[in-house]
Amino acid sequence: MILLWLWRRWRRHRADAAEPDAAPTAFRPTPIREGPSAAARGPLALVVHQARYDLLGVLRNGQSRFFTLILPILFLVIFCSVFGNGKVHHVRLSTTYVPGISALAVIASSFVNLVISITAQRETGVLKRRRATPISAWILIAARTLTALGTSLVVVAVLLAVGRVAYGVKLPTSTIPGVALTAVVGSVTFCVLAYALTTAISNEDAAQPMVQAIMLPLYFISGVFIATSVLPGWLHHVAEVFPVEHLADGLHHAFSPGAHGSGIVWSDIGVLGIWLAIGLAVALRRFSWLPKTASG
Repeated sequence: MILLWLWRRWRRHRADAAEPDAAPTAFRPTPIREGPSAAARGPLALVVHQARYDLLGVLRNGQSRFFTLILPILFLVIFCSVFGNGKVHHVRLSTTYVPGISALAVIASSFVNLVISITAQRETGVLKRRRATPISAWILIAARTLTALGTSLVVVAVLLAVGRVAYGVKLPTSTIPGVALTAVVGSVTFCVLAYALTTAISNEDAAQPMVQAIMLPLYFISGVFIATSVLPGWLHHVAEVFPVEHLADGLHHAFSPGAHGSGIVWSDIGVLGIWLAIGLAVALRRFSWLPKTASG
């Protein structure tokens, strides 16, 4: 019996040795079916695709988040806390604060933040590397403008919601198109002006001081912080030359309880359009993707 058991073990060992090792099964991942790329879907899809990454860049930047999203809301809370929210001519003061601070929010998203970020990207070579990609220059600019436009509209909507819930601000339903159109035209105008202004800034350290030096006086004389009715006549005429006053005036008119129709002030839209054309002409002529230190 022992010999029989040993003989069977020996036969089984011979059979296992004669069998070739089975080849390992190659791992073949299941192919993932993807749709057409953004480039294949057309230029509009490419603009939206690029705008998504620009928006992520804004949201991940703490300084941009604060000045673009948080600061306008803080201004509204501070103004209502310091100056109160009483009624003047049957209109709550917050009803005058919200459109002025909304104008500031649009400018912060479309101009202040854009000037600083574009100047920094140009001087660090980011714009140069982006321009070297197959993506057209107009797609990069349109995507950045779309990001600023979307951010502006969101902040204006948040300010309106906070003003309505916390301070009783009322916006006539019929004038919502006026608020939307004024915010859109103002945002696009200040985006173009941002690209134009960067041509006059030599380095990223000078970007923020120059922007503040330009915008702070305009805020005070254009109805953003102080009603233009209390300003001297000559100072009001100076403010009328610049686009800040017309953006703030268009929003103030739409928020006015006595506003009729759609709330669109076409004269303000026209002046914003003129500044848009001026900024576009300067940007097309002078804007550079190269650092000033390299090109100059």
